[in-house]
Amino acid sequence: MDGNTDLLVVGFDLRTGREVHVSEQPAQYWRARGYPHGDATLICCYCYRGIDAPRGTRIPLVVRGRLGGQVRTHFAHPPGQAPAVGHHPESVWHLNSKHTLAGWARTQPAVAAVHVEQWTPQGDRRADVLVTLIDGTRLALEVQKELLTDAHFQARHHDYATQDIRDVWFWRPGLQVPHAVLAEGLPVWFLDPAVVQASTLVARPHVRPHQWWQLTDLAPFAPHHPPCALDTTEKVSFALDALGLDQRGAVLPRALREKLREDHRKVQELARQRANEAGRAALERFARQARRHSLAPRLPGQSVPRRRPAPAARTSLAPKPAKPQCEVCSRPLDPRLIPYGRHLLC
Repeated sequence: MDGNTDLLVVGFDLRTGREVHVSEQPAQYWRARGYPHGDATLICCYCYRGIDAPRGTRIPLVVRGRLGGQVRTHFAHPPGQAPAVGHHPESVWHLNSKHTLAGWARTQPAVAAVHVEQWTPQGDRRADVLVTLIDGTRLALEVQKELLTDAHFQARHHDYATQDIRDVWFWRPGLQVPHAVLAEGLPVWFLDPAVVQASTLVARPHVRPHQWWQLTDLAPFAPHHPPCALDTTEKVSFALDALGLDQRGAVLPRALREKLREDHRKVQELARQRANEAGRAALERFARQARRHSLAPRLPGQSVPRRRPAPAARTSLAPKPAKPQCEVCSRPLDPRLIPYGRHLLC
């Protein structure tokens, strides 16, 4: 194995019959069960499971690294006892990622219980890591090493939803993620257990259409998370322990959440400015149209020019009209239009 892959060895405890990760116990605990000074009950889980070795192969593990050292504590094969070409990287990633996520979940304040490879209550799905929160919410942490079709993903997502389990997916770095994930409104998380680092995709702002400020949802016009389907995105990485976990699933680091909120606030403020500018432009257009019809409206601080009414015909035979009339069309005139002597459109 190369150096990074060697840090991903997962053990199998022959006494308890379960997979174990180096982070679960202090190094001294594992040394007492490993090679060369322990009881050899800590063996390589990959070899024992038949990954790149005959099934049932028992290779006692060495515990390497020290507290405060440059290389973190990890399990390793004894010299010369690892498979000639190493273990398959995808299998190593999958097995180690489950235990890395389980260890991370146990540190979260809202978590009550964590189980690796746990069947759901209906017995039709086995979650890589099943998490139960203090309030009873259940989360299925799924680690995916291979490409899934949209149909395959949707089937698993639907099965969890019908059992009131929120599924949270962590993908192998570099793996293509089904578009159905984003279509369901789920965030995309990547996991690199070799450096205990997570990543996510943040969408770039959408192109703003004509009069975009009138739309109800302005979030897409700023960087947003999770992305919409087919968005242009950029990857943002951070330490796994910066990620939170609650009823919504995995939660962005605080600094990133605040940055996205600030970006959204700026877009909302810009939308208000555009709306105000559009309103002022509309009033100006109305004023110009009114002036063309000799009906300039009274604006704040502006006087209304009064039109001198036409002189009445000097004849004693013409009776005086009972009601004011338009000087153009002779129809009755609204009292408010008397100073102008005509209708708006006459």
